[in-house]
Amino acid sequence: MGQIKVGVVGGTGYAGVEIIRLLLGHPHAQLTALTSRADAGRRVDEVFPNLRGYLDLTFVAPDAARLHDCDVVFFATPNGTAMHDAPRLLDAGVRVIDLAADFRLQDVAEWSRWYGMAHACPERVPEAVYGLPEINREAIRSARLVANPGCYPTAIILGFLPLLRSGAVEPGRLIADAKSGASGAGRKAAITTLLTEAADNFHAYGVSGHRHLPEIREVLGARLGAPVDLVFVPHLLPMIRGIHATLYAGLRDARIDLQDLYETAYRDEPFVDVMPPGSHPETRSVRGGNLCRIAVSQAPGSDTAVVLSVIDNLVKGAAGQAVQNMNLMFGLREATGLESVSPLP
Repeated sequence: MGQIKVGVVGGTGYAGVEIIRLLLGHPHAQLTALTSRADAGRRVDEVFPNLRGYLDLTFVAPDAARLHDCDVVFFATPNGTAMHDAPRLLDAGVRVIDLAADFRLQDVAEWSRWYGMAHACPERVPEAVYGLPEINREAIRSARLVANPGCYPTAIILGFLPLLRSGAVEPGRLIADAKSGASGAGRKAAITTLLTEAADNFHAYGVSGHRHLPEIREVLGARLGAPVDLVFVPHLLPMIRGIHATLYAGLRDARIDLQDLYETAYRDEPFVDVMPPGSHPETRSVRGGNLCRIAVSQAPGSDTAVVLSVIDNLVKGAAGQAVQNMNLMFGLREATGLESVSPLP
């Protein structure tokens, strides 16, 4: 096929530059418009020197960008931005992938309650496809508007999904204890993510309610066909990239073969790796890659399933998954441009 003309709105955030990095190695993508309000007029490789020699583009202001000439536009913007601009692009025949939360919840009232603003285009929400390929692959292929999942939801939903689909666990006894690197907070100045605050430190946040909670509940509930009761506690890790989610669920039958359940569920998934029994997946093993690595276990004599799920929050949790969705939307092999090996150490 010909080259896919790509625009990225919000190209100076961590997810934005990760999209740029991935698409530079994509054989069918051509970056044609990169926008930034704060850095308009600056060369991309001036802002991100790792791109020097790979890209000869300048950031432009969103209003000056020729986004309508693109085949697909990624919104790597704060919550509340894409919902204002996406409708005009959709009307012009441009496909849209939103990496923020504007179209993730089908319940618009619930979205407004959690995000503290009225939705600018509630009539567009029903056509948005939740962009987790492992559950919505066929719908994504024909989608015009894709809501890219959040990073925590990606790790948690993929971790819980086989248990819920099989009916192996009680949906009212789910616990997600999840940790993220500081890049999950975005590329903005904040005291909690300053080096002197985050280094040599570890703490929980959002215990009384995190914005990813209704997203996880809605998606899992839709898959199950019934509400789920989830306790979700996020934590900040003193590192840059990575999410580690430790998930707990009460089993209806303690004799179930959890390893076989997960290996069967994800056997044909290119970006979910079910590890051997007794494994403990590490965040560094997925750094820079689009994999979700999962291990599942059950303590002897216990009726609780323990699932360990790790991703790179900027790749499978954001930009990589967005590119995976783009591949599906344009009829490409799903793994195109995403087959990289994580560096160690």
